[in-house]
Amino acid sequence: MTIPEDRLAAGARLNKLIFAAAAGGTITAGWWHGWPAAGGFALGAAVSWINYRWLERTVRRLGEKRSSVGMSVLAGLRYAILGLGAYVILRFSRISLSAALAGLFVSVAAVLTESIIQLCHARNLDH
Repeated sequence: MTIPEDRLAAGARLNKLIFAAAAGGTITAGWWHGWPAAGGFALGAAVSWINYRWLERTVRRLGEKRSSVGMSVLAGLRYAILGLGAYVILRFSRISLSAALAGLFVSVAAVLTESIIQLCHARNLDH
């Protein structure tokens, strides 16, 4: 199964948008609130990007003939590992919890931005 060119471009653009939002948010958090906020935002953004990549890989594998039970267990383990890692880092470090939570929304912001880009592109095709 091949992926259409416009979807490939959207996927590449999403990765760039996630990176741009992460970099911009980290710099802004550091500027206004210091390194604990910058570290927290960067950590949240990194977890957000990892989660995006895992979801993307899972969606691509949905069409393959694999055990759905195995995929479910693997997904559960991934989230358990992410949760445990976040707990340990946030519990035993000085980074900002609120900044880390804000960083978790980086991929959401990128997807919303890509949606707006797609809507503008579709509107331009109508005229």
